[in-house]
Amino acid sequence: MALRLNPYLMLDGTVKEAIAFYEQALDAKVIHIQKFGDMPADPKFPMPEEAKERIAHALLKVGETDLMLSDTFPGNAVRMGDNVSICITTNDPSHSRQIFEALEKDGHVRMPLQETFWSPAYGTVTDKYGVTFQITTETSD
Repeated sequence: MALRLNPYLMLDGTVKEAIAFYEQALDAKVIHIQKFGDMPADPKFPMPEEAKERIAHALLKVGETDLMLSDTFPGNAVRMGDNVSICITTNDPSHSRQIFEALEKDGHVRMPLQETFWSPAYGTVTDKYGVTFQITTETSD
């Protein structure tokens, strides 16, 4: 059963700039970038123009570590202290659920564990110590 923990940074529209900085400062290698405008359209939530060029998800390789980044959606402010979380990645939805349920005890669910277009089980929870975790499940696709 696979299990990885990686830092995840949330920025307010400056991820492109941060990527260039980390490429220089940390010799980071860009693995993947997806803009909000690249995501599947959802008629219930139309994408505002100012969101389309923001980064929904970026993955950098820094040495042996994956560093993940995302811009906030326009109108969602970044609060210092909330801008860094830990992404826990598994390859089994039941393992993801077990971790999520353990972390949510005496904590706060920010996004319930659910199926998304990129994961069969993804959710965000802040544990009782104030640490925010994103739990995601990878598939073999």
